[in-house]
Amino acid sequence: MHRGRLLVFLGAAPGVGKTFAMLEEAHRLIEQGTDVVAAVVLDHGRSATAAIARGIETVPPRIVQHGGIVLEEVDLDAVLARKPQVALVDELAHTNAPGSAHDKRWQDIDDLLDAGIDVLSTVNIQHIASLNDVVERITGIPQRETIPDQVLRHADRIELVDLAPQALRDRLSAGKVYPSTRVDAALSNYFRLGNLTALRELALLWLADEVDSALQRYRVEQGIDTAWEARERVVVALTGGPEGETLIRRGARIAARSGGGELLAVHISSEDGLATPDPRSLAAQRVLVEQLDGTYHQVVGEDISSALIGFARAVHATQLVIGVSRRSRLLALLTGPGTSGRVIRASGDIDVHIVTHSAAGRRSSLVPRGRGALSVKRRVLGFVLALVGGPLLTLLLSATRTGDSLTAEALGYQLLVILVALVGGAWPAAFAAVLSGLTLDYLFAEPLFTFTISRPTHLIALFIYLINALLVSVVVDRAARLTRIARRSASESEVLATVAGGVLRGADAVEALLERTREVFGMAAVRLIADGRFMEEHGDPDASGETSRVRVDDRFELELVGRRIDASDRRILDVIVTQLAVALEHRTLTDAAKRLQPLEAVDRVRSALLAAVGHDLRRPLAVATAAVTSLRTPGSRLSDADRGELLDSTERSLDTLARLVTDLLDVSRVQAGALAVSLESLDVADFLPAVLGDLDAGPGDVELHVPDALPPVRADPVLLQRVLVNLLSNALRYSPEGTPPELSLSTFGGRLQVRVIDHGPGVQGEQRVRMFEPFQHDSDTSDSGGIGLGLALSRGFAEGMGARLEAEDTPGGGLTMVLDLPVDATVREPTDA
Repeated sequence: MHRGRLLVFLGAAPGVGKTFAMLEEAHRLIEQGTDVVAAVVLDHGRSATAAIARGIETVPPRIVQHGGIVLEEVDLDAVLARKPQVALVDELAHTNAPGSAHDKRWQDIDDLLDAGIDVLSTVNIQHIASLNDVVERITGIPQRETIPDQVLRHADRIELVDLAPQALRDRLSAGKVYPSTRVDAALSNYFRLGNLTALRELALLWLADEVDSALQRYRVEQGIDTAWEARERVVVALTGGPEGETLIRRGARIAARSGGGELLAVHISSEDGLATPDPRSLAAQRVLVEQLDGTYHQVVGEDISSALIGFARAVHATQLVIGVSRRSRLLALLTGPGTSGRVIRASGDIDVHIVTHSAAGRRSSLVPRGRGALSVKRRVLGFVLALVGGPLLTLLLSATRTGDSLTAEALGYQLLVILVALVGGAWPAAFAAVLSGLTLDYLFAEPLFTFTISRPTHLIALFIYLINALLVSVVVDRAARLTRIARRSASESEVLATVAGGVLRGADAVEALLERTREVFGMAAVRLIADGRFMEEHGDPDASGETSRVRVDDRFELELVGRRIDASDRRILDVIVTQLAVALEHRTLTDAAKRLQPLEAVDRVRSALLAAVGHDLRRPLAVATAAVTSLRTPGSRLSDADRGELLDSTERSLDTLARLVTDLLDVSRVQAGALAVSLESLDVADFLPAVLGDLDAGPGDVELHVPDALPPVRADPVLLQRVLVNLLSNALRYSPEGTPPELSLSTFGGRLQVRVIDHGPGVQGEQRVRMFEPFQHDSDTSDSGGIGLGLALSRGFAEGMGARLEAEDTPGGGLTMVLDLPVDATVREPTDA
């Protein structure tokens, strides 16, 4: 049996028309003679969606009652028994009711696909698991119902149902998405223009990446390795040299001209490690790449050109940007075409751009100048060994010479060349090789004491000796360099591990880096200077000695006091300085974010206040206004009873209005951190009569479970009473008739817990998190007269007192609110004498 095909209609937000598009596709299939049934189609009360759903056969959903709420779920068995060609299953990310065959609706769809049934479904971008945190940062609302990315990626077809953000807001304002009672709040919160624009971009980018992945899979399956210019990918090769910034900006301009091109920068490190760039230059170039919306990569390769071409082909690059060689013309003539020439020959169908720069043609040395280079002292010692060891060896060989063969003398001088190479490197060894060759010719080759050689074999032997000596000097020098590099790398790795460990363990990355820098280099003091002024200091404040300063960035400098920084320490210091620059930037951004947090909170409160004023405060104000207008109308003939009723209505409305304004002011204080709290030692049981009195609740309305001996708590009496009133008010509202709510007090872990228990419908997982947010109603048609601030205020008041407020399921159904209060530690329980 073949597996069914899955078609998903993807939208950026609710109301863009996903279900409508799915139903249009269903009608198109029915007209073609396809057997289509609707397993679950939700019209969300939208007349246009309900109208287009008519005429499609429906498999009755499975009715489930959970917590007093009626839920409609897919009747999987009925759909499988009906076995249509196509099934419509709305809301791919839906969580099934308890007792269903699967936890998630996409698992039901998987069973239908296994049965050979094609499925049409819908999903919004916020439900994709990998984007869940991004959507929460955009909208401020967490999404609890998600689907794994692979479920959507395995769909046979994904169609984006796109609608411009303003067009969606217009539909919302016209009442085509939500009922009129929800429009104002929706426009002010989730459906803000900025939110919708960001969600739309997110959906478009996700789908574009999916199309790109599908294209790459097709190329791999078909064995296609040539570049397809469906999307420009510009690779910039970086050496760490000064030309890097020029190459990056040129590559960014090439990518931008193509419209949506991708910029990738890569640095190829040689395996031998002899040519190592300045890490600070590479770090700065990496920052520039990321600022230009590119990505940075680092690859290790034996051959630079082969590794570069291999990387370019692996990322399906269409353009390659490299710098013109920094070698001089003479050096290029002696060493061949170089990396750029080999890259051009191997590039194939990848376009190569060679960019000129100010450092072109300036390198003229054949000998690499890497971090393995010997110090001047070592090179001088090498020359001294050649000058002193040569004559001593000559005296020894002259005294022991027995024949006319040059073999023993040549081997002796070759040993000298090797020793000189080990001590001083290639240049002293080359000097020793030439000097020893001349000595062999003058003192040991016939005729003696002339630079004339009588035998051709001696001439050939001397020439071969010179070649061997020079080659041996280069090989020995290279081996010595690699040995020194390995030792230096091990030492640097240990130092970097120490620095990184200090940063990870420290509370402040900048302080940890400064302290580790002082320890690593054995300095008396390390100081961070900002704009010419000492900002931070670690070590002896009165320290003196050799002072070195290193520029961190345009504003900061690092001063090291104690000893001179030599060349061998410079590389590791550059790495630490680069980390310090990043840490300082992170600190600056963190401080800026902290300064903006109060403004963000104020903005959220302002938006919520406007929504509340425009929606929830309108009803009591309108009632009071109408009543007063009726009372003031000249010539109105109202009876005393009518006047009393109007006055009562006005009084109730104004009381409601006053309570709502008070709640709004309180929640603004809570969110702005300006809540006034006065903690006292209190007995919670003493507050219960006042709480019941505020609710007009009698002894039979609430079951109380209060032990005899309870410790006092530290709390604000006014705030504690308001929290208890709010919690009990909700419990009384949702408790079923004949089953009163319960309030119990108990101690646990040195804290006192107040449990308010009801046996009503309860709250589902996603709503349980949202119900503590401001302006959350129990339903869309709440008539409680509130604006959804009760639980938000209760949690804010509780946290202001150092308490916690959480929600739990009531065994057997319902909701239990747990107020966890700190016990007053200053009051000790009496003990027996």
